[in-house]
Amino acid sequence: MNTPEDLRYAKTHEWVRMEKDRATVGITDHAQTELNDVVFVDLPKPGKKVNAGDVIATVESVKAASDIYAPVGGEVVEANGTLSSDPGLINREPYANGWLFRLKPSATSTDHLLSASQYAGTLKK
Repeated sequence: MNTPEDLRYAKTHEWVRMEKDRATVGITDHAQTELNDVVFVDLPKPGKKVNAGDVIATVESVKAASDIYAPVGGEVVEANGTLSSDPGLINREPYANGWLFRLKPSATSTDHLLSASQYAGTLKK
């Protein structure tokens, strides 16, 4: 299982990449594997404000629909429009072009999130 060291992780299987004053969010390799073939993504609109832990998006696969939670609070500044025509990108590149949305976080700390090794440890239970 791919769990990049430079990301922070939520127990609900979202990842966060902090880049200056932006947080890019996607779902983990484990999550996309569990979902199987992603067929539809309902993404938040720019301008939407969320708190950490709020449901912010939905990912649907041939197996199930899954809520996506905001791992950090803030304001959505961009949604990955490519996913509307190619939702399978989440399966093929969950940590690259398969990202879901970008936030301007209300706080830059991700200390409440898990490191790669901590997240990997939650999957073994």
